[in-house]
Amino acid sequence: MNYPSLEACLIDLEKNGQLIRIKEEVDPYLEMAAIHLRVYEAKGPALLFENVKGSKFRAASNIFGTLERSKFIFRDTIASVQQLIELKNDPIKAIKSPLQNASAALAALKALPLKNPWSKPVMYEEINISDLPLIQHWPMDGGAFVTLPQVYTEDIDQPGIMKSNLGMYRIQLNGNDYVKDKEIGLHYQLHRGIGVHQTKANAKGQPLKVSCFVGGPPSHTLSAVMPLPEGISEMTFAGVLGGRRFRYTYDDGYCISTDADFVITGEVYPGENKPEGPFGDHLGYYSLKHDFPLMKVHKVYAKKDAIWSFTVVGRPPQEDTSFGELIHEITGAAIPQEVPGLKEIHAVDAAGVHPLLLAVGSERYTPYTPTKQPAELLTIANHVLGTGQLSLAKFLFIAADDTNQLRAHHVFDFMKYVLERINLQRDIHFYTNTTIDTLDYSGTGLNTGSKVVLAAYGAPIRTLATEVPAVLNDLTSFEQAKLVMPGVVAIKTKPFTNYETVKEEMKMLNYQLHESVDQLKGVAILVVCDDSAFVAANMRNYLWVTYTRCNPSHDMHGIKESFVNKHWGCEGPLVIDARIKPHHAPPVEKDPAVEKRIDRIFAKGGSLQNIA
Repeated sequence: MNYPSLEACLIDLEKNGQLIRIKEEVDPYLEMAAIHLRVYEAKGPALLFENVKGSKFRAASNIFGTLERSKFIFRDTIASVQQLIELKNDPIKAIKSPLQNASAALAALKALPLKNPWSKPVMYEEINISDLPLIQHWPMDGGAFVTLPQVYTEDIDQPGIMKSNLGMYRIQLNGNDYVKDKEIGLHYQLHRGIGVHQTKANAKGQPLKVSCFVGGPPSHTLSAVMPLPEGISEMTFAGVLGGRRFRYTYDDGYCISTDADFVITGEVYPGENKPEGPFGDHLGYYSLKHDFPLMKVHKVYAKKDAIWSFTVVGRPPQEDTSFGELIHEITGAAIPQEVPGLKEIHAVDAAGVHPLLLAVGSERYTPYTPTKQPAELLTIANHVLGTGQLSLAKFLFIAADDTNQLRAHHVFDFMKYVLERINLQRDIHFYTNTTIDTLDYSGTGLNTGSKVVLAAYGAPIRTLATEVPAVLNDLTSFEQAKLVMPGVVAIKTKPFTNYETVKEEMKMLNYQLHESVDQLKGVAILVVCDDSAFVAANMRNYLWVTYTRCNPSHDMHGIKESFVNKHWGCEGPLVIDARIKPHHAPPVEKDPAVEKRIDRIFAKGGSLQNIA
């Protein structure tokens, strides 16, 4: 379906049993987010809130709540988009198979944005920020946020839509020190296109004009979050994915998406920042209050009967998990083509996406030597960590498999394959004092921390333990050892205090295990944590705790560790300190009182009575 609007999409979903209208009045302060979360967890339908307290506008969420629903929305275009991405990587296919690729060529005709000055439905009325559904998601959030924004900026040196950037950078609408209806916060992270635009505008001493689109055809929302290959515009992608050209006009020098439900325009001036946050984010923790660009509001527009679209993020999985699955479905073949030798890459959602990457690469450098060890894999790893948003990764596990059966998306099997083969004295490579994800508070400061590559290739060198070795059950200060998966054991110790104390703790652990290395051959990773039963309960817990609470340079240790020519390694298990540290952000948690209040919506007679 080539939806001309968000409402057309919602009507189609409703006709196909994939949307429920919520008729009861709901409070945008915590209630709407709590309802969304409960429905998402039940794998329920999209939601249309028809009676939002304090706003005349309706709101919709969970539109992309399952991969199946997302694929349904784009059922008429997704195959053509996949073809176009493949053709960009291998244009000769179009020459070899012109008939097979004809549909892709027709789809490409929708790519060129359409300037539409004569029809401006989104400019039906001018409103204020305070007229919007001001949805606050988590109790400690600093205010209401736009969580599905399409933030548009242009290159001041090359103005125009074809050199523009469209990204999903959260917007804080109220709270903190923002002047009501006049100022909002613009939060964006490292390696984002908007940063290049603001840098250029700052250099000229000029404000950066920003337009924030909300709603509109669902292809516009998805385009704002797509990690597109270099050279593909978000606007052209929106046209191809939506089967309808991106329509726009200009007003007061601002680009306006005429099909959007809402547009907020404003300017960001050089050096003008204000505290933004906290915000319960997709790693499962709050991103804290920091200075970010201040956007001075120019005008706010709404179409007739506009619908505010939103999502809720928190500890994965959430609706953005389905976004990620759809993105992989569409562009899965694109990124490996960008990195020679890379076969597959997987940003692990359970670990908050950026903290943990799994990759399958190639080993073609030395086919003449019988010794199999990571070589080309390390070149690929460097390329991955220097590529766009992949460069935000903190842990990169990379392996090669001559049988071509290894899959990065099969997390358990992949980790088992790596742990059977990794040489802990040779195959761990650190990057210190570097950049990490802005939302990751495990590092040494905002945007700063370390990375590590763990590479594996060749025949297995260990048989992974399938039960806890006895020596781990009789330690001082370390207790409740639990098997997480073959080769991985979680063990509880006292809470983290400071890094000086950690040195003594690791000395003690090494002293107790130094003579028992032979008994630990089957353990590749020992996770030191606050609650070993929680970590070992399932893979999801292990991935979240271990890789979101560790700064590799500070929190990775080893039994019988050593430095050889500045290279670190260990003879016994790798020790990952995954305890909560004082500088970490607090995890997001639901409010029991709010949970009780929304029961009425799910009770007999309520709009969501059939949802678990």
